[in-house]
Amino acid sequence: MTLDSFFPSTEVVNHSPDSYTEETNKNIDQNVVTDYMPKVGIEFGSEQEAYDFYNEYGRDCGFSIRKDWCNQRKVDGVVTSRQFVCCKQGFKVEWERDGQKTHERAETRTGCQAHMKIRLGKNNEKYYIHSFELNHNHALHVSQCAHMMPSQRKISQVHALEIDLAEDSGIKLKDSYELMGRQAGGRDVLGYTKQDQKNYLHSKRQRELKYGELGGLLKYFEKKKRENFSFYYALQLDAEEQITNIFWADAQMIIDYKLFGDVVSFDTTYRTNKEYRPLAMFVGFNHHREVVIFGAALLYDETIESFRWLFETFFESMSGKKPNTIFTDQDPAMAKAISLVMPNTYHRLCTWHLMQNALKHVGHLLRNENGFKSDLHACFKVWEDKDELLIAWDAMLHKYNVRENSWLQRLFEVKEKWAKAYVKMSFSAGINSTQLSESLNSGLKNYLQSDYDIVKFFTHFERLLNNKRYKELLAEYNLRQKLPKIKMSSPMLVEAAKIYTSRPFLKFQKQYEEFQGAYVKEHVERNSSHEYIVSFYDKPQDRRVIWNSLENNVSCSCRNFERCGILCGHALKILDVMNIKVLPEKYILKRWTKNARNEIVQDFNGHEIIIDTNLEVTNRYRSLCPMYVKLISRAAECEEAYNIALENYAELSKKIEDVMRKKFDPSQVENSEENPLDEMAITSAKGIKKMQGCKGRRRIKSCTEVAKKKKKSINNLPPQANQYIHRQRDWKHKKGHRRLRAAGVDKHREAEDFIDFGFFYP
Repeated sequence: MTLDSFFPSTEVVNHSPDSYTEETNKNIDQNVVTDYMPKVGIEFGSEQEAYDFYNEYGRDCGFSIRKDWCNQRKVDGVVTSRQFVCCKQGFKVEWERDGQKTHERAETRTGCQAHMKIRLGKNNEKYYIHSFELNHNHALHVSQCAHMMPSQRKISQVHALEIDLAEDSGIKLKDSYELMGRQAGGRDVLGYTKQDQKNYLHSKRQRELKYGELGGLLKYFEKKKRENFSFYYALQLDAEEQITNIFWADAQMIIDYKLFGDVVSFDTTYRTNKEYRPLAMFVGFNHHREVVIFGAALLYDETIESFRWLFETFFESMSGKKPNTIFTDQDPAMAKAISLVMPNTYHRLCTWHLMQNALKHVGHLLRNENGFKSDLHACFKVWEDKDELLIAWDAMLHKYNVRENSWLQRLFEVKEKWAKAYVKMSFSAGINSTQLSESLNSGLKNYLQSDYDIVKFFTHFERLLNNKRYKELLAEYNLRQKLPKIKMSSPMLVEAAKIYTSRPFLKFQKQYEEFQGAYVKEHVERNSSHEYIVSFYDKPQDRRVIWNSLENNVSCSCRNFERCGILCGHALKILDVMNIKVLPEKYILKRWTKNARNEIVQDFNGHEIIIDTNLEVTNRYRSLCPMYVKLISRAAECEEAYNIALENYAELSKKIEDVMRKKFDPSQVENSEENPLDEMAITSAKGIKKMQGCKGRRRIKSCTEVAKKKKKSINNLPPQANQYIHRQRDWKHKKGHRRLRAAGVDKHREAEDFIDFGFFYP
């Protein structure tokens, strides 16, 4: 027996249909049982019905179809005749580059003659089968592979909505395809392949960027503006009329800033897009001590001009309100812009960033176990008196012989921004560093990727916002569901539990517990002023507390209330001495209370902000959705109930569409295909300015992050990796070397960077 006997249709490869002798394909009508057998004279109401008929026949037999030629009437363009053919009809057109490509596409055409012709009847204006050919010159697909044939694959509107939802939720394509296949009962029932889903998403992105990144950006902003007039955005153009800096803030951000914008953490060290633009975010704490975002921006660079424009734009969107305190890292351009735009705002430096910078400049002292680290830390967070700080700093410089260190000299020049002896005078809401922003940055990688285009970036940035806001909603639920644990039966604690949210109450209760161990060491009375020296039994440090009997004011030298908004144990001791058993209202900071959001906020135009402008629509949707989901789930359990639901759906759908047509005039419907640039105020912008490589500072990573990702140099890679890189470099040497020179990449950079930045492609 020869090998050819296993392949009776070998001639198909040589495109010789006349010599094809496979018996199984000569008389298909005798071997295939189907309700869609073509017969001359069968009539159809439309061309699409004829296509669907032949397509179903092809599914039963095992071949895919496509539309071939057609004839149309010149008067009205109606199709008078059409031919449907097997997808293997004809042959591949020769191309001049055939044989030159590394990977040639496989041949799919065999010159198959199977077809079905339809014509339009002259009397009844219906299509009928004029002629057909059933025999094929190629092997037919088995029934298990019928769903893979091109004419059988189609993404329905329902599936398209599910794909969009999965994409917007950050679900990977592979996982979403598997999930939808399981929901449908198998991939063969789904109706499309994973490649079809990938192509659909690609086409969707192309449509979203129909007018370029600038058009997609402005279309997104205008859509948000139509949904809520309190949405604010601003764009800055350069001399070439290209967009350099982008700022935006939605209605919820504006409300959050008006209520909790007394302390802001500002950070720009995270890059989230393919142009390496710094993502700048204004961040703070709400009344649950949860992270809230006040505004965000994509910057082109980190210069004084960019920061100044950003700060001025931010305050314009917030009706001119400026924070009491702002936390940043040690960036000179940022510090200069802050001094120009908000001179009355207390500027504090992040101590964590300062310690990271110390590792670079005095790392040899920090690594040695000689006490330098503890002495430097004491200057940051221990010494509360200015004279004590000066003495300790001078002693540290002398002890470790670092008086000539330029970094320590520059650090001491801005001691008012980091030393506890100075920063305790400003309100900080309990924040000590930009770790608030850093914790947010570490979570951004779960939502944003560097290869996102501008539209996709904003879609997934909304996911981040929704997640943060849902945490506040969860905290509101727990506030009402879980009662606070009061450790002492005290009127003041019981009252505080009713007023404060959970976390501020725990901080207040901790101070109240410490007050139980406090005692008065000295008492000096001067007219209406009483001065007390208060100390704790387990803490040697004394505090000076002043009570004003005329104004009923109490103040402590630790300044805990002035810094955090919670009375300290020293002040609570004096209130107890004054026989005050209820917390005075003046010492209840509203930003920490349950009623912190009970306030009407106006936007930059002076209008009251409404978060949900479609509240009635949302409520109706929330009411109908669970009822119909329950009804459909029940109807699916029985065929008779399923048929009833199906019949009523068509009738109900028709009634609803009639109502909607009467209510809304179709002529007033907005044309979604309209160019968003036509009606924009900034019509002169030519595009979004691109970053050439990664400019500016990279985000400083903690020791844990560094330990998780060890870098490997090119020299340490296996030989296969080096061969791959050099092979790709030879393949695209012109384009690759040009990009390398533009970005300033040298031969010592990591191999991962070459691939990640897109200089080489597999």
